[in-house]
Amino acid sequence: MSQHDIPRPEYPRPQMTREAWMNLNGEWEFEIDQAGSGKSRGLYRTEHLSGHILVPFCPESSLSGVGNKDFMSCVWYRREVELPPDWMEDIRRNMASVYLHIGAVDYSAALYVNGEEAGNHRGGYTPFTADITAFLKEKGPQVVTVCAEDDVRGHRQPAGKQCAEYASHGCFYTRTTGIWQTVWLEKAPKNHIRSFRIYPDVENASVRIHVEAEGEGSLEVSAFYGGRLQGTAKTYLRAEGDVILTLTEKHLWEPGAGRLYDLCLIFGEDRVGSYFGLRSVRLEGMKFLINGRSVFQRLVLDQGFYPDGIYTAPTAQALLQDIELSLAAGFNGARLHEKVFDPLFLYYCDRMGYLVWGEYANWGMDVTEAGALAVFLPEWLEAVDRDFNHPSVIGWCPFNETWDFEGRKQCDDVLRLVWQMTKRTDPTRPCIDTSGNFHVETDIFDLHDYDQDPDAFRERYRPLATDGVLADRHSRRQRYDGQPVFISEYGGIKWDPEGEENGWGYGNGPKTEEEFIGRYRGLTQALLDNEKLFGFCYTQLYDVEQERNGLYTYHRVPKFDMDIIKKINSGPAAIERLE
Repeated sequence: MSQHDIPRPEYPRPQMTREAWMNLNGEWEFEIDQAGSGKSRGLYRTEHLSGHILVPFCPESSLSGVGNKDFMSCVWYRREVELPPDWMEDIRRNMASVYLHIGAVDYSAALYVNGEEAGNHRGGYTPFTADITAFLKEKGPQVVTVCAEDDVRGHRQPAGKQCAEYASHGCFYTRTTGIWQTVWLEKAPKNHIRSFRIYPDVENASVRIHVEAEGEGSLEVSAFYGGRLQGTAKTYLRAEGDVILTLTEKHLWEPGAGRLYDLCLIFGEDRVGSYFGLRSVRLEGMKFLINGRSVFQRLVLDQGFYPDGIYTAPTAQALLQDIELSLAAGFNGARLHEKVFDPLFLYYCDRMGYLVWGEYANWGMDVTEAGALAVFLPEWLEAVDRDFNHPSVIGWCPFNETWDFEGRKQCDDVLRLVWQMTKRTDPTRPCIDTSGNFHVETDIFDLHDYDQDPDAFRERYRPLATDGVLADRHSRRQRYDGQPVFISEYGGIKWDPEGEENGWGYGNGPKTEEEFIGRYRGLTQALLDNEKLFGFCYTQLYDVEQERNGLYTYHRVPKFDMDIIKKINSGPAAIERLE
């Protein structure tokens, strides 16, 4: 397969780039191991698997070439790889290490290189990285084998909107098993940068960067804007340390204006590229401030599903298109719902000044016992760590609607400890413990409300503006303590131009397009007019399979004149006028 034929050929991690890399997307050997006996049968050492698949698309998808929609408890991947001669020479001279990266593989994965286990990872939404240098052969092709086990029916792993029944229904959709983000190899010097965190300082027009490295040596960090040098800092690094750059020019990252500075980090022979946005987020009273200014969040629910790729966008352009469609409808951001999105999507959000909330795929997991913490927390903190440097991510929300499971209530300590650890890991952003219900400890008190009557909807939240009293249908299970409020799910108005009977949406669908627009305007205006609400999130941007309450179809075709929707969404918000 030529470089031009590789699916998703772009570098998959824009926040940390290196020049020496190989994209391993494309055709792999593939086998479904329904009985889970592959390890006993030695599939990690076999010369061939029985089928083929197009990586990075999951086997449920049509793009993968497999298209198996049934449950798959275990799947195997195999590929032979020829490393460049200069890579092998650097390895022989002990000057470099080779890392294998998988952007995401659902759920529990084991990696084998040349028949030897080289690493393992648990978590279907976060990166899997392994140093495979010690497992490489001096000559001939290197054999890479991946085994992925998945069980969305066992309630012991986060599954998001993946359906635990055979067929999709309601707001549960086609499953994703195995590899669903880019696989790539990367060569790094023996002494190299492992990770870094970027802390922008708006007030002082500077940026602090905390770097963790393998080995020690001189570190030089430079920032650029529009190709112009903005500042350079040097230090001697032993494993980890900080550098602070004072910037020559101050360019703020704002909603609708993703003004990004480029970064170059040089540590010995290692050269890494990155970028950052100069922006701050904080809460003040009932307001959400970005760079000290009250910004009303006009958000839309984005679930990150694609008709042909399921969890995986067919192209980079498809990722960008979803942001453009949202902006065309007058939204300034999105809740990235029940899924950790592709890093390239977040890069486009950064570039376009698009606000997003980082979430996790908690649905499907039983959180009624304290033991759930051991499964959930490590994976969630990996997601926070992966996306920490993205300026577009303005807040975290690890859980969504933690409904009772088999008659048992959520374990409040699980939610509380996850919230506390999120705040310790990232003190720079607000965190919602669980969106909608049932709140335990949270920076923001958000509600989900799918009332389809605009007048009743408006009246329900009027006491919040007048008396600080929040109407909450879950008040027996959660208590409002005066936190900032936003309605993080509303609308969900069913509109199915194709008129399919099995289409699903909230409440009674309108009979005409005029009725839809009137209802949409009434619900949205009620939230914009409330001076104690800092934002809304409309359900949803596009249809997903049988759920037909999107403003666009599943194939991203607009259902309405988006200029009308944009005018409604862009109306003035009361909380932005208050000074």
